[in-house]
Amino acid sequence: MKDGYSIYDTHTHIGYGVHHGRRLTADELLREMDRFGVDRSLVIPFPVVEEYRTAHDEIARAVEAHPDRFAGAACLYPYLRREEFLDEMKRCAVELGFRAIKLQPQYQPLNPLWPTSDFFFEAAVRYNLPVIVHTGSGIPYSLPSLYIHTARKFPDLKLVLAHCGGGGLLLGEAIVAAEVCSNIFLELSSLMPHQVLEVLVHIAPSRLMIGSDLPESMATEMTKILLLNIEAESRRDIFWNTACRVFGGG
Repeated sequence: MKDGYSIYDTHTHIGYGVHHGRRLTADELLREMDRFGVDRSLVIPFPVVEEYRTAHDEIARAVEAHPDRFAGAACLYPYLRREEFLDEMKRCAVELGFRAIKLQPQYQPLNPLWPTSDFFFEAAVRYNLPVIVHTGSGIPYSLPSLYIHTARKFPDLKLVLAHCGGGGLLLGEAIVAAEVCSNIFLELSSLMPHQVLEVLVHIAPSRLMIGSDLPESMATEMTKILLLNIEAESRRDIFWNTACRVFGGG
């Protein structure tokens, strides 16, 4: 808790990322959470890992050890053999109790407009897993506008647009996508404070959530919301309530 607000960080990672050679452990993440008053984190594998089951198992162990601090999320290359993909998605949802699945188009180039991509979102609906989509870098498949199609085709699916378009690059697209689709939510990491205020002109705080992505960004991402000139209840939604509604837990 920070300044009387419970905080749910909806975008964190542990494990080893092959693409950048960085390793983060659950203990390291916990230390940073304690340092900045973060109560709970949604923990996601990095998008490029050596072995996806190992990455998911590491997160599952962290959740089991600290169920009040961590919730797990899957990240799985969509072009695995279809049966292999679906089996692991089921394992993550049913056996490991994960709360979401991440799609990182920069490393997982799934075109949401193609009918051949429907299996990904159909499985997410089947297992009641919100889909967190990285937006910004990774164009064209990371364009927020593409997920209007997905949100309308799968109205029971919750879609979270991570980074809200990517540091303002595609902020307008993210806002419009959320305006026209009530099942699209926006995660605010990488935005400047004035851009968060711009989002709030159009999108209710009950559809917005906080994220840090990496530990060194945690202080910046939390402080920018704390210092915004907004109502306390709006801040509670962004810090905690929206994430609990989307990912479960309270």
